[in-house]
Amino acid sequence: MIEINLIPDVKQELIRAQHIRSIVISVSIVAGLISMGIVALLAVYVFGVQAVRSGLDDEAIKTGSAQLAGVEDLSKVLTIQNQLSKISELNDQKKIDSRVFDVLAAVIPPPASGNNVQVSNLLIDAATSKISVEGQAAGGYSALEAFKKTIDGAVITYKQNDEDQDTKLAADISTTDVSYGEDSTGIKVLRFTLSFTYPEQLFSPTVPAIVVKLTNVGNVTDSYLGIPKSIFVERAKDTTGGQ
Repeated sequence: MIEINLIPDVKQELIRAQHIRSIVISVSIVAGLISMGIVALLAVYVFGVQAVRSGLDDEAIKTGSAQLAGVEDLSKVLTIQNQLSKISELNDQKKIDSRVFDVLAAVIPPPASGNNVQVSNLLIDAATSKISVEGQAAGGYSALEAFKKTIDGAVITYKQNDEDQDTKLAADISTTDVSYGEDSTGIKVLRFTLSFTYPEQLFSPTVPAIVVKLTNVGNVTDSYLGIPKSIFVERAKDTTGGQ
C-alpha cells in the first residue's frame, strides 16, 4: 500500500508552530491565574488578617493603659521599682568608707606617748583619692611630726587571689593651715590639716578586709617621731679647686 503525504512541509511547520503557540498561551494563562491567586491571598492577609491583628493589639493596648491608669501613684511605683532594680549593682560598687576609722585607730599615737592628736574633721575625696584630717595636737610640732611619720610608715595588708599583699597607706603627705590656738579647755594646741593620697584597695568593695600595720612601731615613743625628716640630708661633698 502506498501512502502519499498530501500536506506540504511548509503546512506541517505552520501546524507545529500553532500547536507550540497554543501550549505557550495555555501555560501563560495558568501562570497568570496562579499569580493572581497569590496576589489575592496576600491582599486578604494584609487587609484582612493584619487589620484584625492590629485591632486586637490596639484593644490590648487600650486595656493595659486603662489598668495602668487605675494604679494609684503609678509614677512613684515605677520610680521605686527602678531604684530597687539597681540596689544590688550600687551595693557592689559602694566604697567601704568605714575603714577610715580603723586607719585612725592605728595611726593616732596613744596619749601616753605625749604625742596626743585629736581629730576635729575628716574628709574623704573619692574623686582624687585623698583623705584630709583637720586636727589639733597638744604636743605642738613634735606631736604633729610624730603623727605624720606614723602615717608615712603605715602599710595596709589584704588578700588578693588568695595571696597576702602589702601597699603603703599614704603618699604625697602634706600639712597645711598650721597655727597655734586654744582648745575648749583653754590649753594651747597646734591646729593643722594633714592630707595624703590613699591606695584604691583601702576602700575597695572587692577587697574583703584590710589590716593597717605600722612599720615604725619600735620608734613610736622615742624622739625619732618628733624629729622632722627634713633636717636629715646627705653629707655635702668636698669641692675641688676651692679655697
